[in-house]
Amino acid sequence: MLRVYNRFMAGEENTHQMPEGLTETQAERMLADMNEVIRAGEEMRKLRTEMIKVFADFGWTQDRIAQLTDMSQPAVSKQVAKYRSGEPLPPTTLSLDQRDVPWLEGRLWGLAEEIAETVDSARCARYVNAIARGKKRFTPRNVDELRRLVEEDLRLHRAELPGGHRNAYDEISRGLDIPAQVTAAGSASVRRALACQIQRDRLRTDV
Repeated sequence: MLRVYNRFMAGEENTHQMPEGLTETQAERMLADMNEVIRAGEEMRKLRTEMIKVFADFGWTQDRIAQLTDMSQPAVSKQVAKYRSGEPLPPTTLSLDQRDVPWLEGRLWGLAEEIAETVDSARCARYVNAIARGKKRFTPRNVDELRRLVEEDLRLHRAELPGGHRNAYDEISRGLDIPAQVTAAGSASVRRALACQIQRDRLRTDV
């Protein structure tokens, strides 16, 4: 009898049956995507705040920043005042040829987005979407996987993609293989976002 009771208790501990018949595993699975979206939203709000600092450094007016960020002018003014009351940051450099890892990761991200929008069957499309939704982060493992998918797309869709895409990938890949030991101004997320956009603009200009 004691043995049966122990087996019952062990099974109960494994499933954690909840009052309405939902197990802890089911609840965890159901909430996982929600938590990722919420986390991505928080990260995007933080990134937007950091980008306001960058825009202010570039000399943009608070009214223009408010329009572009879909925020009120007083909210932007508050963020700018908070930023200016702290230690000033070194000016942000927008040259594409920078060797810190976040910048290279941002360039890879921008290249992958261009490929995903150009090629209907791009292998990297789902990964790009996962990054945009906050379901994938820029861990070394995820960056390696994104590199593999981009390289596959460049090989499979060579005829559909301009040569500039392969040249950009080769530059990025060399930089990631032997990253420079540099510390760049600005947070990693801001540098990735800037590099992503600048890389996309460069690819479109070179077509």
